[in-house]
Amino acid sequence: MAEPLVVEQSRTISMGRDDVFRDMVPMPLPSLFRRWYGPIPPIKETRDQTGDWDAVGQSRTVVLVGGGSMHEQLTQFDPPHSFGYTLTDVKGPLSPLVAHVDGEWIFEPIGAGTNVTWRWTIHPRSGLTAPLLPIFGKLWKGYARQSLDELSRQLVH
Repeated sequence: MAEPLVVEQSRTISMGRDDVFRDMVPMPLPSLFRRWYGPIPPIKETRDQTGDWDAVGQSRTVVLVGGGSMHEQLTQFDPPHSFGYTLTDVKGPLSPLVAHVDGEWIFEPIGAGTNVTWRWTIHPRSGLTAPLLPIFGKLWKGYARQSLDELSRQLVH
């Protein structure tokens, strides 16, 4: 099996860690991931969410603009430090490239603010498509930077 690719992006937000975690986790995904970045689409909606998105095992379907979708399940929840999830059943343009993704959000105090890191471990669909992952990883980093900027705008009114 081909090796996964790990990509991450960070942003410091001028709020305390407890507040950033508390306010970010329940945000509707379409309000946070609302803009295209190159070929990476915004999130259109979430469906079939179980629970309040605050416990391991809860899940939802993430629907992208353009018709792609994926199943998201919380795999780790440690407020206010971090939470993790897995994206499976990837449908749409990413499906030939990505088998599944392990995602994690990490919240670390830094001065009077919080350093927020969003990390993806991308598992390729096959050895044939694995060489394309670094290209997608660079695009994802731009998408993540844009999304973290949006998070900061929404949290720091």
